[in-house]
Amino acid sequence: MKKANLIYILPNLFTASSIFVGVISIVEASKGHFVLASWLVLLALVFDGLDGRVARITNTTSQFGVEFDSLADIISFGIAPAMLLYFFVGYDFGRFGILVSALYVVFGAIRLARFNISTAKTDPNVFIGLPIPTAAVFVSMWILLFHKYALQSYSIVLLFFALGVAILMVSHFRYPSFKKVELDKPMVFKTMIILMIITSLLYLFSAEGFAIIILVYTLYGPLRALRTMSLRKIHIKR
Repeated sequence: MKKANLIYILPNLFTASSIFVGVISIVEASKGHFVLASWLVLLALVFDGLDGRVARITNTTSQFGVEFDSLADIISFGIAPAMLLYFFVGYDFGRFGILVSALYVVFGAIRLARFNISTAKTDPNVFIGLPIPTAAVFVSMWILLFHKYALQSYSIVLLFFALGVAILMVSHFRYPSFKKVELDKPMVFKTMIILMIITSLLYLFSAEGFAIIILVYTLYGPLRALRTMSLRKIHIKR
C-alpha cells in the first residue's frame, strides 16, 4: 500500500515542481533577472510535460491530478509569463501594459477551462486554440531575444505579440498535439537524425532556435485556416 501511495505522489510532484519554478520565475522577473526568469518558464514546461507522461506510465492518472495540473498551468504559464512581460516592458506603457498582461492571464484561464470540459469530445491529436504552455514559451523566448539584442526601443511589439497569442488561445484554430505520433521503422531513423540536428542548433543558438520553433508552431493554426478557406473557395468556383 505504501508503494502505491508513493507512485501516486510522483506525477503530482512534477506538477508541484512546475508551480514552484513558475513562482521563482515571477520573483526573478521582479528583480530584473529577465534571462533567468525566461528560462525558468521553459523549465516549468519540462516539468509540465513529465507529470502527465509519468502518470500514464505508472497508471496513476486521477481527477485530482487533472485539476492540479490545470492550476499549475495557470500559475506557470499564465501568471508567470504575464508578470515577466509586465516587469520587462509592460510598466513602461501604463494601463495598456497592465491590460495586456491581465488579458493574457484571463484568456489563458478560459483556454484551460475550455480544454478541461471538451477533452473527451475532441480529437486527441488536435488542440483547439493555442495551448497555454506554447503561449508562455512564446512570450518568454521573445522577451529573451529582445533582451539579448537590446531591442527595448521596439518593446511595444512584445505587447502586441502577447496580445496576439492571448487571442489565439481562445480561438478555434487547430494545432497538432503530437500526443500519439506513430512512426514506421524507416521514419524512426530519419526522425532521430532530424532531432539531433535541431538539438545541435538549439545548443548553439538556444534563444533564437526556441523562438523560431515556437513562432512556426504559433502561426500554423492561422495559416492552416487560411489554406483551408482558400481551398474551399477554389472548390466552390469549380
